Amino acid sequence: MSRLKPSVFLRSTTAGLLALSLLSACGGKERPRADLAASQVTTIGVNSYLWRASLDALSFMPLTQTDSNGGVILTDWYVNPQNPGERMKINVSILDQDLRADALRVAASRQVSSSGTWVDAPVEAATTQKLEQIILTKARDLRRGAITN
Repeated sequence: MSRLKPSVFLRSTTAGLLALSLLSACGGKERPRADLAASQVTTIGVNSYLWRASLDALSFMPLTQTDSNGGVILTDWYVNPQNPGERMKINVSILDQDLRADALRVAASRQVSSSGTWVDAPVEAATTQKLEQIILTKARDLRRGAITN
């Protein structure tokens, strides 16, 4: 083994101590706080604000499947008591981990009762658009609430 010359050893030791003291100066008592209300909250695989807002918006309907990692919520048929001749089924997909309008997709199926049997009927585009708006508004409200708390 070769021995280090005293001047080389002293320089490398001094450089190491200087680097260590610079790093220790960065570590104050107060650490930066995490932004809990970030637009990207991914502890469940998808944006948690969109997820919670979707579940809240569909809470009146029976759920058949929920997958928080895949971001899928499927409802069973729901009959509005005020309109018993019509039923709806909703599928919500959360496509991204960010809180964005294009990260949400809502699809609906509608059936009407005709002579005692359920027959497929068209769903107005405004219906799914309105539900998307409701979910996005709820998600933004949840995020704002997390920022103020």
